[in-house]
Amino acid sequence: MPLLLIVMLFGVMYFMMIRPQQKRRREALAMQAELGPGDEIVTIGGLHATVTAVDDDVVTVEIAPGVHARYARPAIARVINRRPDAGEPVEGEPVVDEPANPIIETRKND
Repeated sequence: MPLLLIVMLFGVMYFMMIRPQQKRRREALAMQAELGPGDEIVTIGGLHATVTAVDDDVVTVEIAPGVHARYARPAIARVINRRPDAGEPVEGEPVVDEPANPIIETRKND
């Protein structure tokens, strides 16, 4: 009976902790592998930048106009916006223009 409890405890730990962590790691590796010039990213340190070049394990980013820095791929925490060519509309698909400012001023002026 105690051996069964230990096996069950290990099974619960695997499905509740180890497996989700492995899934998150696989997703992070896939995201880092898909990086390309023009992507807007956030590093693990919280730095917002735009990718300018990608090498094997180094990503060159532009922090400000004319300011470039090199980061290791694992230092990229997430991608905010993909490069423009990654999200082009499909031919024949209508392009919907969004209003410039959806907020409408409703105050009364006296």
